[in-house]
Amino acid sequence: MPDIDIDFADRDIVLSQIQHRVAKLDTGKKHNTGVYVTEIPHNPVDNYSTIDYKTAEDRGYFKLDFLNVSIYKDVKDDKHLTQLMEKEPLWELLTHEEFTQHLFHIAGHHQLCEKMRPSSVEQLAAVLAMIRPAKRHLIGQPWDTVMTNIWTKPTDGEYYFKKAHAMSYAFAVVVHMNLLCEQYANSLLENNNLRMGQSTQ
Repeated sequence: MPDIDIDFADRDIVLSQIQHRVAKLDTGKKHNTGVYVTEIPHNPVDNYSTIDYKTAEDRGYFKLDFLNVSIYKDVKDDKHLTQLMEKEPLWELLTHEEFTQHLFHIAGHHQLCEKMRPSSVEQLAAVLAMIRPAKRHLIGQPWDTVMTNIWTKPTDGEYYFKKAHAMSYAFAVVVHMNLLCEQYANSLLENNNLRMGQSTQ
């Protein structure tokens, strides 16, 4: 079955508008992001599925992951989001820790970015995949070696990032990079206008 993640500025607003059941881990605890929007055996008291999400998938139930991604709160509308996604980011900024420490999903991984120096969305997706245990051995390898091996499913069951997930997160990082640059440019412009206004008084 496909694995679908959907990003929201506030997932609770969406969940309050749709009937859903909460996915459950095999430990019996609540899944952090997973929900079912179709009927599934569930406990009517807490709305949790009575079967864990892996068993549910084996039985044909389709889980969606509704994610809170706070970067979207600063996106004005669909047009603005498209512009942020399509604009080529300043890839060199990924080598500056003072920038990466503010980035969604990249914060804390500055050394990896500096070592690999991604310069495309697909390379950035590969960097995100290298954060996961199964692909850490590719860190420092040439890009052709990385791209040949990064999306291969591990045979030992070790956790890895599927390409669809990694690409989605890479585009979110690009949006965040361009949003931070846009906010910084607007801040400079405002400060400049403020200084000009003061000098004319």
